[in-house]
Amino acid sequence: MARDRLGYAGVAVVSSVVTAAALSRWMRGLSSLRSDLVRRRPRGEAPGELRLTVVVPAYAEGGRIGATVRRLTAELDTVAAYGGLEVLVVDDGSVDGTAEEAEAAGAVVVRHATNRGKGAAVRTGVLAARGRTVVFTDADLAYAPDQIPGLVELVEQGWDVVVGSRRHTDTTTLVRARRLREIGGRAINVLTRAVLLGQYRDTQCGLKAFRSDVARLIFTHTRVDGFAFDVEVFHLVERYHLSLAEVPVRVENSASSTVRVARDALRLVRDLFRVRQWSTEGLYDLTADDLLEGGVEPPAATGGPSPLK
Repeated sequence: MARDRLGYAGVAVVSSVVTAAALSRWMRGLSSLRSDLVRRRPRGEAPGELRLTVVVPAYAEGGRIGATVRRLTAELDTVAAYGGLEVLVVDDGSVDGTAEEAEAAGAVVVRHATNRGKGAAVRTGVLAARGRTVVFTDADLAYAPDQIPGLVELVEQGWDVVVGSRRHTDTTTLVRARRLREIGGRAINVLTRAVLLGQYRDTQCGLKAFRSDVARLIFTHTRVDGFAFDVEVFHLVERYHLSLAEVPVRVENSASSTVRVARDALRLVRDLFRVRQWSTEGLYDLTADDLLEGGVEPPAATGGPSPLK
């Protein structure tokens, strides 16, 4: 009996040592992953015919989308003059003339036959973009277009992904969102910790910029069609060991947003669990073709854990 107890104790000690070693390796890997996020890498010029594509997902935006396109074009005229600009509106199954109004204002328009969700609309736009930098922003222009050139410059300086953050210490809010939306946004940021390893101030800001090849790598692997697609993007940035910069924004919240907090929050939570499941099943794993086409280093080359695996 005493010998058995000693045997059990020995197994427990060995198990503890193995567990501690595994935890230590995981922590070192996590540290490496976080260092990858904040480390710019020298890369050549991104592929693309134009300097910038701005993707605008739109659903039932008739009466507003024309003004949005014209404002984007006017405030990004310098970018257009030095490299070229494309405003690409994805009409996500609208029946109110959104597509026609956007085209009349000068946008390139891609149509969905039915309403599929913001994530699907952004994916369609990104994969159709011709710019070397790809930015997506909301149709209500809650983030003034004159902030976009700053994001473009950071991408051109070597960042893979640049994201706006409403929680950044230097962010200014000109018109506050309704209280329910603010509470919902903060709750979402807490829930994302079930999926993400990094510590982010704000995953849901509707202003994000990407190198074109990085954008294609990420959005050919996204699967979420709803509002949780932002979190899925962050997860893939981590998984593929890409660099990411968070920047302050100037917020002009719109009272006419199509977001419905309670309904969309429930869908977002559902999709967060889907992202976690898909990740553990290996559905986001890269193939050799992905690495060759995207020109992105494989995760094994940079070290660090594969999130949620």
